[in-house]
Parts: sequence; C-alpha cells; structure tokens
Amino acid sequence: MYRQTLLIVALAIGLAGCAGSGTALNNDPLERANRFMFKVNVQLDNYVLKPVAKGYRVIPSPVRRSVRNFLDNLASPVTLANDIFQLEGKRASTTGLRFGINSTVGIFGLFDPARRLGFEKHDEDFGQSMAIWGVPEGPYLFTPVYGPSSPREFGGWIVDWAFDPMTYQDDWNLTNAIGRYAVDGIDSRAEALTVLDEIERSSVDFYATVRSLYQQNRASEIANGETNIDDLPDIDDLDDF
Repeated sequence: MYRQTLLIVALAIGLAGCAGSGTALNNDPLERANRFMFKVNVQLDNYVLKPVAKGYRVIPSPVRRSVRNFLDNLASPVTLANDIFQLEGKRASTTGLRFGINSTVGIFGLFDPARRLGFEKHDEDFGQSMAIWGVPEGPYLFTPVYGPSSPREFGGWIVDWAFDPMTYQDDWNLTNAIGRYAVDGIDSRAEALTVLDEIERSSVDFYATVRSLYQQNRASEIANGETNIDDLPDIDDLDDF
C-alpha cells in the first residue's frame, strides 16, 4: 500500500527539486475511480498491513536495518541499468561499486560498508528513465496494492522486473517474488507508521494529500534532486492540497 508515499514519509525524501520533471501536479482525470481504490487500500492497510507492520517493529532495529540493506542491494542491478539508460556515468559507477562492496565485504548486502566509504545509495527505475527521455507521464493512477502511480511509472515497473537478475534464477518463482516485495512493503510501512498516521490525522483530504506528496516526490526523483529535511512542508500546510 502507498508504495511511493511510504518512502516519502518514512525516509523524508523528495519534496524538493521539482523543477525540470515535466510532472503536472494533480493530473487526475480518473479521480472518482482512484478515490475508490484509495478507500479500498486504506481499509486493507488498516486491517492487514498496519497491524503486521506494528508487529514487525518488535524486531530489533539492527536486524531490520540489515533486512533493508539486503533488499536495497538486491535492487542494485536495476538501478545500475537505469543509470546507464540515463547516461549517468558517475552514478552508474557508484551503484556498481556499492553492489560489489556490499555483496562481498557487506556479506550479501546485509551491511552497508560502501556508504561508510563515501558511496551513497540512490534509486533509479525505468519510469524515471522514460521521463528523462521525454515519455509523457499520463494520468495519475491509484492502483490496487501498488499504490500511487501513472501509466509511465507502472509500465516502467514491468520493464524493471525484466532487468532484475532475480527474475531469471532457476529456483526463483512467484512465491519468492511475492515474499520479497511483501517484506519490502512491510519494512517501509513499519518505518512510516508514526508520520503517515500524523499526515492522515492532519489532512482535510487524505487522498489529495497523498496524491500531492507522491507527485512532488516523483518529480524530485526524476530530477535527482537533493533532499533537505528543512524543505519539507509543515503538516498544517498539507491541508491546502
């Protein structure tokens, strides 16, 4: 649930640097259908994901951090491919070095020694690559389970699946894939518990707030914008959305 939005509130990323993204905020001609799916997802979150995430928080934070490191490391080949698609040589080198260091010294990615060596993590996906090359975003979509998206971003996710080496492992199957993304979602939701609840309580229109946060975050990701926690809006200001 709230795939990108969870990352926004959990990691405090992406509300700055919207320039140059080509994103039309509130581009939502399918709003009635999107609001329906949003309500469905809120109920799924309330009765399934949130309780599971609260239980997951019982696990000691160092263990949860290692799980996050491992999942991030698994995603490195997809990030590397998209760095190359975007002709970002320096970022591609950083991703490649991170993957090599963390897969070996970091014990299959459970630890992040690359960060201590100055190689900071970043994420790229094919939706961002298409945006860089001028592919139109299309209308805002709120899709079941997957959360906020657009035709361009959803199509990019499918391409990224094809570039993920895990897809081609002989013993990799649908159950493995579902398990991987379920753990990823639960971990992200656990980190976002307090902040997302506060945003929901403080928003006059929770749907519109989530939409605006997602679109601004996506714009920043496409622009490779630097994040400054001081640039995040006050919770009260979000009601204007």
